[in-house]
Amino acid sequence: MQRPPQEDFSLKETKPHLGGGKVSGDKLTSTYDLVEQMQYLYVRVVKARDLPGKDVTGSLDPYVEVKLGNYKGTTRRFEKKSNPEWSQVFAFSKDRIQASVLEVTVKDKDVVKDDFVGRVLFDLNDIPKRVPPDSPLAPQWYRLEERNGSKVKGELMLAVWMGNQADEAFPEAWHSDAAAVSGADGLANIRSKVYLSPKLWYLRVNVIEAQDLIPSDKSRFPEVFVKAILGNQALRTRVSMSKTINPMWNEDLMFVAAEPFEEPLILSVEDRVAPNKDEVIGRCAIPLQYVDRRLDHKPVNTRWFNLEKHIIVEGEKKEIKFASRIHLRVCLEGGYHVLDESTHYSSDLRPTAKQLWKSSIGVLEVGVLSAQGLSPMKTKDGRATTDAYCVAKYGQKWVRTRTIIDSFAPKWNEQYTWEVFDPCTVITIGVFDNCHLQGGDKSGGARDSRIGKVRIRLSTLETDRVYTHSYPLLVLHPTGVKKMGEIHLAVRFTCSSLVNMMHMYSQPLLPKMHYLHPLTVSQLDNLRHQATQIVSLRLSRAEPPLRKEIVEYMLDVGSHMWSMRRSKANFFRIMGVLGVVISVGKWFDQICNWKNPITTVLIHILFLILILYPELILPTIFLYLFLIGIWYYRWRPRHPPHMDTRLSCADAAHPDELDEEFDTFPTSRPPDIIRMRYDRIRSIAGRIQTVVGDLATQGERLQSLLSWRDPRATALFVIFCLVAAIVLYVMPFQAVALLTGFYVLRHPRFRYKLPSVPLNFFRRLPARTDCML
Repeated sequence: MQRPPQEDFSLKETKPHLGGGKVSGDKLTSTYDLVEQMQYLYVRVVKARDLPGKDVTGSLDPYVEVKLGNYKGTTRRFEKKSNPEWSQVFAFSKDRIQASVLEVTVKDKDVVKDDFVGRVLFDLNDIPKRVPPDSPLAPQWYRLEERNGSKVKGELMLAVWMGNQADEAFPEAWHSDAAAVSGADGLANIRSKVYLSPKLWYLRVNVIEAQDLIPSDKSRFPEVFVKAILGNQALRTRVSMSKTINPMWNEDLMFVAAEPFEEPLILSVEDRVAPNKDEVIGRCAIPLQYVDRRLDHKPVNTRWFNLEKHIIVEGEKKEIKFASRIHLRVCLEGGYHVLDESTHYSSDLRPTAKQLWKSSIGVLEVGVLSAQGLSPMKTKDGRATTDAYCVAKYGQKWVRTRTIIDSFAPKWNEQYTWEVFDPCTVITIGVFDNCHLQGGDKSGGARDSRIGKVRIRLSTLETDRVYTHSYPLLVLHPTGVKKMGEIHLAVRFTCSSLVNMMHMYSQPLLPKMHYLHPLTVSQLDNLRHQATQIVSLRLSRAEPPLRKEIVEYMLDVGSHMWSMRRSKANFFRIMGVLGVVISVGKWFDQICNWKNPITTVLIHILFLILILYPELILPTIFLYLFLIGIWYYRWRPRHPPHMDTRLSCADAAHPDELDEEFDTFPTSRPPDIIRMRYDRIRSIAGRIQTVVGDLATQGERLQSLLSWRDPRATALFVIFCLVAAIVLYVMPFQAVALLTGFYVLRHPRFRYKLPSVPLNFFRRLPARTDCML
C-alpha cells in the first residue's frame, strides 16, 4: 500500500480577518469576535392588516414571498384571514446578492395560480445597517403597492436591515443558501442548536437481605437471587449462600441514572427452581425521585420494602399482599463523576452533585470558521455533494452549527463559549454530512456520515492567545487513512484566575470518591457503556435530534475494541518512552568503556567533587534538569496537537489489519480469515506474555533474596548484609561511594567480558516460574 505524502496531514497556521480586524501577535486588534464577519440582509415579516379579499367569496389565504434576485423565501400560509401574523425572519448572504432591489410580495394561495395582492420594494442602497449590541430595528407599517406603483388596500409590517451573524435573528432565520430544503422539519434540521447532556448519577443498590419469602415449592431449599432492572440495564446478585426463606446477600449493584428520572428501579426476588428456570417470588418498584442522595462515603439509612406478587385470576392480573420484604440501602451517588467519555479525552471531571463543584477557572471560546476541500459524501441528482455541519462537545454542552448546503468549502463563522473548570480537559469538534434535509427520518433510515474530528487539550493552549489553524480531518477507512478535508478554527482559552488554575495541578484528576471508594475496572467499563447509551438516546430525542451515530462518534464509543494497528502504535509509544532511558544507559556505558577519554575524565572529576561535597548532589541534579528545560524551550511546540497519522500507525497499516479493525463484533468474516487472525493475535499475545512474565520473574527474584526459598542463596545474602552493615558502619560513606564509583568507571583493560558476580547471583535466584504449568 503506497504511503500518502506526510505533508497532507499537517497542521497549518492561518491569518484570517477575525471580527473584521486582523490577528496581530497573540491578541485581536478588534475585540469583536473569533469569527470573520459575514454580512446578511435581514427581512423580518411581522404581520399584515386590512388585506383585500381576492376570491369570489371575498376571503383570502395570505402568505408573503420575499425575493432577492434568484433567491426566494415564503412564509407559512393562513386560511381565510385578512389580518395574519407571521413573525418570520429571512436572511440573504451579502456574498450571494446579485440584485439591487428587494421585493416583498403578499400573495393569495389559489388552486390554479396564486393571486397577487400587493408588494413593497426596497432599494438595497437605502437599507440601514445594524451592529449588535445595538437594539433591534423596530418594524414599520408599509402600504402595499400594485406592480405599476399605485397604492392598494392593505398594509404590511416589516423590518429590513443589514447585519451580521452576531444578530439575534440569525439562528432562527430562513437562509437563502437553504432554499432547496423543504418542510419545517428539514429547516429545523439545518439550523444551529445548543444541546445539553442529561445530568447523570451513579445509583448504588446495596441488597442486604430478604425476609419471610414464600417459595412455590416448600419441599426444597430455595436458591434465591435478586434481579434489578433500571431502563435497559439489568444486574443480578449471586445466589444467596443461606438457602432459607430469609436469605442474605450484602452485595452492591451499580447503575447509571439520568435526570429527569423517568423509570423506576424494579427489584425482583427470584428462585432458581431448575438450571434454566427462575421463578419470581416477589417484586417491588422504587421511584428514583424519592431515593437518598449522598455526597460522601457516609452510609445512608437502610430501608425495608414490601414485596408484591402478581397472579393471574380469570385472565386478569391481581396483586396479592403478603409479608415478604427486602432490606436495601439505595442511594444516588453525587460524589462521583459519571464517566461517559473515554478517560483520555474527558471534557468534564466534576462530580455529579453541584454542591461539590469548584468555581470555574476560565472561559474557552471557539470560532468555527470554515472548511476546505471536503470530500463528496453523497450523490444528489447525479451530482456529488456534501451538506456539512459541525458538532462541538465540551462538558455537558454540545453545539451544532447550521448546515451549509451543497458546498465543499462551507463557511460557518459561528462562535461558541464554554466555562472551564479544569485545564486538563479536551474539546472535541466533529464534522458531519447531513442526510436529513427533507425532514425527519424519511430518507430510509439514512445516517449522517462522519467527515472527521479534531481534539484540542486545553492545557496545551497558552492563556489569552488566539490560535488560528487549519486542522486536517482524518478518518480511517477499511482502505486506509484518508484526509477528508480541513477545518479552520479559531480558539482562545482565557483564564479568570491563574492561582486557581495552577492550584488545579495539585488536585486529583477525578473527585475524591473515586479514590476513597474506587469502582472496579469492569464496573467502570460497563457503567461507561450505559452512560454513553443514555446520552445518545436522550440527545436523539431532542428536536431536531442529535443522532446516535453523531454522539457515539464524538464520545469514542468502540475505541476499546481490539486493533492490530493501535496495539502496534502503543508498542512504539512505549519504545519511544523507553528510548530515553536506553539512550542514557548507552551514554553511561560509553563513559564506563572510555569511548571518549576526555568526557570520562570530566565525569571522574565531577564525581569526585560530588563525593567530597555530598550536599551538592541534589542541587547539581536539579540544576542540570533546569538547564535541560531551558535548552528545550527553543524547541517548544508552537501549535496545538492534532491527529497524527504516523503516531497512530495509520499511514502504513496493512489492508488486512484495517479489515480486522472494521469487522463487526462478533466477527462476520469467513473461517479461514478468522483462523489466520486468531493465530496472529496469539503470536502477539505470546510476545506480550513473555515480556510480562520476564518482569514478574525479576520481581520474584528480588523477593527470593529473603524468603529462604533457596536456603543457601538467602543464607549468603543474609551474611553479605551483615558484613556490609559492619563495613559501612566502620568505613566513611564517602570512601565507600568513591571506591564504588571508580570501580564502575574503571578502564576497559580492567574489565571482564563475563557478567559480574552480583548479576550471576541474582540470575540464579528462584522465581515462581517453576510452579507454573
